[in-house]
Amino acid sequence: MKTLKLILGDQLNLSHSWFHHVNDDNLYMMAEMRQETDYVKHHIQKVVGFFLSMRNFANTLEDKGHNVLYFKIGNENNPQNLPDLIKKTISEHQIEKFEYQLPDEYRLDEQLKEICESISIPSVAFDTEHFYTSRDELKNHFKGKKQLLMESFYRMMRKKHNILMANEQPEGGKWNFDQSNRKKWDGSPSIPKELTFKKDVSKLLEEIQSAEVNTFGNIDAKDFPWPTSYQECKELLEFFCSNLLKYFGDYQDALHTEQKYLFHSRLSFAMNSKMLSPKEVIDTVVDYYYKNKDDIHISQVEGFIRQILGWREYMRGVYWKEMPGYAKLNKLENHNPLPNFFWTGKTKMNCLHKAITQSLDDAYAHHIQRLMVIGNYALLTQVDPNQVDAWYLGVYIDAIEWVEITNTRGMSQFADGGLVATKPYVSSANYINKMGNYCKECSYSHTVKSGEKSCPFNSLYWNFLEEKKAHFKNNQRMSMMLSLLEKKSKEELNELQERARNIIEQPDQF
Repeated sequence: MKTLKLILGDQLNLSHSWFHHVNDDNLYMMAEMRQETDYVKHHIQKVVGFFLSMRNFANTLEDKGHNVLYFKIGNENNPQNLPDLIKKTISEHQIEKFEYQLPDEYRLDEQLKEICESISIPSVAFDTEHFYTSRDELKNHFKGKKQLLMESFYRMMRKKHNILMANEQPEGGKWNFDQSNRKKWDGSPSIPKELTFKKDVSKLLEEIQSAEVNTFGNIDAKDFPWPTSYQECKELLEFFCSNLLKYFGDYQDALHTEQKYLFHSRLSFAMNSKMLSPKEVIDTVVDYYYKNKDDIHISQVEGFIRQILGWREYMRGVYWKEMPGYAKLNKLENHNPLPNFFWTGKTKMNCLHKAITQSLDDAYAHHIQRLMVIGNYALLTQVDPNQVDAWYLGVYIDAIEWVEITNTRGMSQFADGGLVATKPYVSSANYINKMGNYCKECSYSHTVKSGEKSCPFNSLYWNFLEEKKAHFKNNQRMSMMLSLLEKKSKEELNELQERARNIIEQPDQF
């Protein structure tokens, strides 16, 4: 039976059981589509990264003897959308059966269900064979419980998959070493130069431009740095273990003007495109740790494992439990527009200038830059979470909705009212100064609370607490800050709020 097998751009898993045997009756289809480049405005490096990885994947399948039908973005016969593409291919190649791997985005899942209902041949959906969990595992784990505590889920995952466990107990005697993962990097230990993969993508860039795909951000066409094949992803993983893992946990929350990558692995694009599986990443890291236990503390490894086995799988579970309603949540009723400097990096606030400029230059920022600098500012200025979502989804090379929206709308913007985070992740300048050196080179003073020289984060923070206090009155984790708010004099609070209103109304002036 001649079978069409669809492979989406984030399903680049060479280990999938589909590819274990060559069958001439199978036709694998991949496509670069305007449908996917246009549903949100993407960073040019993200478009290039996915297209190049897809092409490498298709070539590898062909080298292994599989039949591959590939539509490039500029092909004249490319319908540029999934329904027309599938129906056209079924007709032209006399397809008798349609198969696909379950998408990780809700909109694609719904679209493929509709397509399957509209075609006259049998269709079957398969698991992507990538994640540790099924779509419903988190929902089932928390059935009957009021809170979706990530720590509970994480411990279950550690036990179930026997990761960093010793005789039913966590390795090192603790489940979570988060308190050890908050050091400020001050120039020591030294950080090795990041591993990059210098590729000339000029030709692909010309194809994207000729197709009139609307993108933003910067790119060096002669020196594209991201891994776009399994082998390159594997090299990046091994580089992380050998050079960065030893200090990852200590400095994973650190911020620094001269070190944008610090000890981070930069493996998220490799995993979210499925070129690398989370199991391979975790197994490799754990094996390296056990072989080098005298040189690596458990806190470094646990901090990394928690991000993947805990947070990554948890966010995916929340996504499938709560969609499609999750995408509309705005519990704090924030409606302000995204400032223009999110697209230029032009602001006098050094932390935002550095983090946003880096995002535009590299399609990358680590989690504290995303959460406690950019996201913190967006929440304090009460930006519409729809606009925040769109920016985050577009700007980062690793951003796919299942992981982006739960982190942005949930963790960062508290738009879900506390489903993911037990309190809003907001802070004054004190936290940003504590974790890095951004404040040293800033036009504003992190220690001044109000007035023209004061850091905008300070007045914005107290204004946010005052304006949103009704939302947090029953939140025990906010009680101390609300108590401090109540102690402020009316005069001081008015001064803080007046400056905050000026910043919110004219954000591009600051």
